[in-house]
Amino acid sequence: MDLSTIIKNIKTEKILNFKDIDIKGISYNSNTINSHEIFVCLKGEHVDGHDFAQKAFEKGAVALMCEKPLNIEIPQLIVKSTQESIADLAAIFYHNPSLELNLMGVTGTNGKTTVCHLVQKIFEQARKKCALIGTLGYKLSSKDDYLEAKHTTPQAPQMQETLQKILKSDVLNVITEVSSHALEQFRVKNCNFSGAIFTNLTQDHLDYHITMENYFNAKAKLFVGLKKSNFAIINNDDKYSKRLISLINKEVDIITYGIKNRSDVMAKNVEFMSDGVTFDCVYKDNIVNFKLHLNGMFSVYNCLAAIGVGIANNIELQVIKEALEGTRSVAGRFEIVRTNPMVIVDYAHTPDGLENILRAARELTPKSGNLICMFGCGGNRDCTKRPKMGKIAQQLCDKIVITSDNPRQEDPQQIITDILSGLTLINPKTVFVESDRHLAIKLLKDISDENDVLVLAGKGHEDYQILADKTIHFDDREEVNKIF
Repeated sequence: MDLSTIIKNIKTEKILNFKDIDIKGISYNSNTINSHEIFVCLKGEHVDGHDFAQKAFEKGAVALMCEKPLNIEIPQLIVKSTQESIADLAAIFYHNPSLELNLMGVTGTNGKTTVCHLVQKIFEQARKKCALIGTLGYKLSSKDDYLEAKHTTPQAPQMQETLQKILKSDVLNVITEVSSHALEQFRVKNCNFSGAIFTNLTQDHLDYHITMENYFNAKAKLFVGLKKSNFAIINNDDKYSKRLISLINKEVDIITYGIKNRSDVMAKNVEFMSDGVTFDCVYKDNIVNFKLHLNGMFSVYNCLAAIGVGIANNIELQVIKEALEGTRSVAGRFEIVRTNPMVIVDYAHTPDGLENILRAARELTPKSGNLICMFGCGGNRDCTKRPKMGKIAQQLCDKIVITSDNPRQEDPQQIITDILSGLTLINPKTVFVESDRHLAIKLLKDISDENDVLVLAGKGHEDYQILADKTIHFDDREEVNKIF
């Protein structure tokens, strides 16, 4: 794409050294930039892209997008915010693919990944192709393997490029996870959403957002941007639902779902069994019984959200039922990896998420068995949730093993101390500490019997562990199968 075409569509403060050249790509990483690409100087939490512009130029950058003039003799687009302008640049470069797609976004603290997978299954049951973008990567159908993603929601250039690939593959429906970081950092700016889904809002990411008010406002951006003929699916049992609904354009089609509060889509007569859960789905004059191979009340909520999306897209309840009843667990989401004892791996890394998982696991625990949980907390992240998670684990479990998650640059022992501060009593017969996650799983085996249910929380699908200045391969599921 010619630089002159880009300049016509980008709001700039100033343009330096202009020369109309062909731009073949967008980069914000000086290590991976290719020849004839424009380098965008993003300001991150720890580094400033302006400091790497010279390196990007030496590796082939032919133009720069920056917030201040740099002493480099190539075209420079000076903008007020590179974080925001890269989203405009990406949309222009990839020809705004979302304008031709039925793009639906799921946001909330918990449940995003599962809801996306359920929605994809529903569309496919209705014989409609649906691509998925999320934590595990992206794929064009449920049968495809994931392609890697570095964030829950990709950076703007990757997001627009992925949407363009989906469109070129003749897939017109897309369900994507939308994180609060993505909304704050303009990663989904210029994405034309036809619908937005709200799962819940509980404490997480306060290291970034600082307050729950900021966290809510970030999530709300997805809904404030909806227009006439768009739809919103809202968890009516969440305490933020009414406030969120008040911010949505009155011409948007709103479908609420819930179990406790009167909603458009409701689950009644919920019953849990060893192999799943059943409930009656009530929508208008329709009552349809669902029998799911998923566990826990959180799964009911996730399914209700997906049902709402199906209804908003004119998919019949019977088709939705067939799709959901044929769905097994999502990788790393309440994934049962062994039996005798039953071992469950889950991504839960927030107080609310951990509580939901443990309550669901308790339903599967025999009277003669113990519920045992192993978990840690991420380093360089919200430290106020650590004692809360410790308290929840102690209240709901018979035994707990506190270990490391992704400690990053923090001292693992300090993170563990923070968790322990939430416990009312540290009984050596019920509370165990092992900072090495591999050894912690070995410890789990030593303290468990065949009738016990073991929950490994925090990492779920992740196949790595971030330790100080290095990242190692580590997969809870692999470790369990080796050790047990």
